[in-house]
Amino acid sequence: MTKMQATSPWIDRFAPLLTGGEVLDLACGGGRHSHYFLERGHGVTAVDRDISKLSPRDGLEIIHHDLEDGRPWPLAGRRFAAVVVVNYLHRPLFQHLVAAVAPGGMLLYDTFAMGNEAFGRPSNPDFLLRPGELTACVAGALEVVDYFHGRVETPKPAIKQQICARRK
Repeated sequence: MTKMQATSPWIDRFAPLLTGGEVLDLACGGGRHSHYFLERGHGVTAVDRDISKLSPRDGLEIIHHDLEDGRPWPLAGRRFAAVVVVNYLHRPLFQHLVAAVAPGGMLLYDTFAMGNEAFGRPSNPDFLLRPGELTACVAGALEVVDYFHGRVETPKPAIKQQICARRK
């Protein structure tokens, strides 16, 4: 069994603000953030096109869904205490992600931004956020708690854009 990657420092920083409720881990990959929130006592809905690394366990709902194949959003009408997205970008989902944040809930987003091409992958502009793109995506719907765009060193040097935004 391979060792699971560490939790995103951005997610770890803001997770204590979440006092209860279900978490959506979008494009969950191997489930590092799903397991993190399960250990913190939250129910988790994990969505990804490859769920082979996820094992069923109490409190975990696993949804096999390719988020980019044009099929309808699989969580229509559902709301979450936190929507968590790490190292994934598919712009057509922005409106769904914001809508999925319950009253009092948070959007925690941490992914690569323009300038990351200097550090390697991803380097395709389709997978890199433009300056201010996350704040623009939540404008008028969520209140920005904190926002960052710049270089990070952990887990490896990269240019990231990160947001913690809350619905009042």
